[in-house]
Amino acid sequence: MLWHCRRGMKELDVLLERVAGGVLHSAGVLERDALARLLELPDPELARYLLAGERPEDPQLAALTARIRSGRAVRT
Repeated sequence: MLWHCRRGMKELDVLLERVAGGVLHSAGVLERDALARLLELPDPELARYLLAGERPEDPQLAALTARIRSGRAVRT
């Protein structure tokens, strides 16, 4: 999954690698599934959700993107 965090946009690379590195070791099945589905999205869509603050229609993705934007998805 870490490999899929490598995107074509540096801002997304930094954000997603930090999130994945912080949550993958302790994430539950639902959290891993939501992150995997999020990583399947194209870069422009990810940028809208993670950088521009748009909200995905999918409730799980909406919750995950909100956590990522707030910094709560990053565990140290």
